[in-house]
Amino acid sequence: MLETMRRHGITLAIFAACTTGLTAIVYSLTKDRIAEQAALQHKVLLDQVVPPTLYDNDMLNECYLVTADALGNQQSHRLYLARKNGTPVAAAIESTAPDGYSGAIQLLVGADFSGKVLGVRVTEHHETPGLGDKIDTRISDWIYAFSGKKIASNNDTHWAVKKDGGEFDQFTGATITPRAIVNTVKRTTLYMETIPAQLSSLPTCGAK
Repeated sequence: MLETMRRHGITLAIFAACTTGLTAIVYSLTKDRIAEQAALQHKVLLDQVVPPTLYDNDMLNECYLVTADALGNQQSHRLYLARKNGTPVAAAIESTAPDGYSGAIQLLVGADFSGKVLGVRVTEHHETPGLGDKIDTRISDWIYAFSGKKIASNNDTHWAVKKDGGEFDQFTGATITPRAIVNTVKRTTLYMETIPAQLSSLPTCGAK
């Protein structure tokens, strides 16, 4: 009996070692490919919020870390800078709407430095299916309404949902979610106007 258990134990140990080794080999062979695909997907997302016709640099490789209350919390957020002929013209920045109906909503906001929104995408949310999830491009085209809109100032009354006197549609039975998105895009875009003056002092994403 003990001998049988010992043999089974040795067999299982050998199998586990072989499986672990095979997993390590597969990871080693595929990690570069996985990283490449992730970068390509992120590039596609950046091009959705900052039209590629506006810039000629590699935005993925010009990444900075920014921290500001306007971005929804005091965590570091990534900012990808767009340049044209070496001159900063726009950026895509991660931002958080902390007051979504079902928790924080993560956004990527593209804007120039004069208050014009170029594009917005929701990158993560937990909003209610059939109600607040209309912020997702797979569900509706609501988020596209921000593209091309300008913000005059923090007191710009157009930047609100229609229920609050603004120009953005709310969802039937769900006003909290679109209100949170509108307010966050507004704060983020106004904050973007301060970026050119900060560039020389911002840490890069690879900084330790």
